[in-house]
Amino acid sequence: MNTNNLLSIAQAFAFDAPVLDIAPLGEGFINDTYVVRTEKSRYILQRKNHNVFPDVPAMMSNIARVTAHLKAKVVAAGGDPEREVLTVIPTCEGALYHCEGENFWAASLYIEGSVTHDVADTPRLAYMGGRGIGRFQAMLADFDEPLKEVIKGFHNIRWRFEQWDRSLAEDCAGRKAEVATEIEWIERRRAQMLAFWELVERGILPTRVTHNDTKLSNILFDERDEVLCVIDLDTVMSSTSLNDFGDAIRSYANTGAEDDRDLSRVGMNIETFRHYTEGYLSERGATMTRSEREWLAFSALYITYEQTLRFLMDYIDGDTYYKTAYAEHNLVRARAQHKLLESMEAQYDQMQAIVRELL
Repeated sequence: MNTNNLLSIAQAFAFDAPVLDIAPLGEGFINDTYVVRTEKSRYILQRKNHNVFPDVPAMMSNIARVTAHLKAKVVAAGGDPEREVLTVIPTCEGALYHCEGENFWAASLYIEGSVTHDVADTPRLAYMGGRGIGRFQAMLADFDEPLKEVIKGFHNIRWRFEQWDRSLAEDCAGRKAEVATEIEWIERRRAQMLAFWELVERGILPTRVTHNDTKLSNILFDERDEVLCVIDLDTVMSSTSLNDFGDAIRSYANTGAEDDRDLSRVGMNIETFRHYTEGYLSERGATMTRSEREWLAFSALYITYEQTLRFLMDYIDGDTYYKTAYAEHNLVRARAQHKLLESMEAQYDQMQAIVRELL
């Protein structure tokens, strides 16, 4: 983007001093992200992708409410709210976002001295990742106001089955016949996954604040690799908090790649599961209900199953949602996720035993 345009956008926000320079940050898979430097501080400036997030005002409202709750908890505990919680910077007019044409922009304080990691390649990082998400959820356990749904049906398997059934009926890309085996994987577990989701619908699994993107790189650490805070709050919504645990295990504990062609490399590392779960429960265990504890391990199977379905559905649809690098990329992804799911199923009794041991 033109530097002058960026400067004009940055000047719409209530930064602490005039802007000195603006530089891109990261690869920008969803949002375009920049670091803004003033004479006193640094800030993050993001163009929000309103194709992925069609209701940016609702998203920013969620973020503001959640971070205000977290900051109050940090202050009460004697911590530093500007380092331990994401700080949203309003516009000069007091709004949570700035509109420039069709684009929505938001800003936050850059947390100096912070470190990120992409892969939990040590037991300690897996443990600390679990602590980070566990602490985030524990601090929000008493947040009892519903958040707005910024992505329709996210992790709602009943909604996913509506999409799935429509995809099979329409067979837009003419691919359904070639994936009969893979379709059977989905159908064989349909009743089991709906039964789990019914627990959420009936309130047996309570609705809480969920982050919905719990990969390790969304946790900031200090120089000693102690957890500072959880970032990238665009997807915070209301659902079962087990979604966050399950998605983290799907990400952290996979011994292969999400799109691994060599299925012999794919499986769930039970020791990574143990380390993450230990960290998570050290912070979250005391605020969990009996039903949340009972279904914690199963949530990893549920989320991995959902991702298998979504990759396979996108392949059947003709690759309309996920970016692909080659013709069968989504099918390769679906097969790799299914292999991970099978590995989880084979170790499920052991997963449950670890949860019971750590509680």
